[in-house]
Amino acid sequence: MRLIDVTLDTVDHTGFFCLMSRRKAPGYQQKLAWLRARFAEGLTIKLLDLADGGRGFIEYLPGAHAWRPVYADDYMFVHCLWVVGQSRGKGYSQILLDACLADAQRAGLAGVAMVSSERPGLVSGSFLARQGFQQVDTVPPAFTLWAKTFRADAPTPRFPTDWDERCRAFGPSLTVITSAQCPYNVDAAATALGLAAEYKLPSRVVTLTSSGEVRERAPSPYGVYSIVVDGQIVANQFTLRRELTARLGIPGQGAA
Repeated sequence: MRLIDVTLDTVDHTGFFCLMSRRKAPGYQQKLAWLRARFAEGLTIKLLDLADGGRGFIEYLPGAHAWRPVYADDYMFVHCLWVVGQSRGKGYSQILLDACLADAQRAGLAGVAMVSSERPGLVSGSFLARQGFQQVDTVPPAFTLWAKTFRADAPTPRFPTDWDERCRAFGPSLTVITSAQCPYNVDAAATALGLAAEYKLPSRVVTLTSSGEVRERAPSPYGVYSIVVDGQIVANQFTLRRELTARLGIPGQGAA
């Protein structure tokens, strides 16, 4: 399976896998602009070759610039590793991850780190364990930070510990915390804000615009999308309307 490197010079042609059939969509355009600013920071995207039947990609960059609330400056950090459809079960995830590990070693970094979750959108912990990664930190019940280190003296990546304070800082209204790192955030935020307007819930959007802001302000380990109400996490990844209504306690709407 050939891997295609997405670069500043080629991204307009290759795309970046997500929303490929909706290139005029706001989420796609925001992600495209975000990518153009990140390549200079060392961001790498590799696509499975569509011509060979590949459906998947990996996105990573040096941990000092990671758009996740983690402290992993000496590591390469993986934002996304996604293989879908008939490409699953063929070893393509390992091919993509091996390319990242090789890049990290060539760069002289201490290893590779990433966050797992059993919810859609993040890789599973069982896959990382099979690839020799070790659990280094957790935020129950949903998130685990993993690392594969190349040196015995390598520092250990970690999550922040001030999650409660971060949530309270967003105040009492329904607050959607978002960023351009994920192109699906535009639709997710529209769903949440539309529901809030329908049921007359005070709401607002906070857009995180730098990796430093994500690291220091994001209220959950996923980092680039969350919903907080009254200092409590309601959602920490893309959430469908029926699930969100149930979490907000809107009567009779759990199956909407």
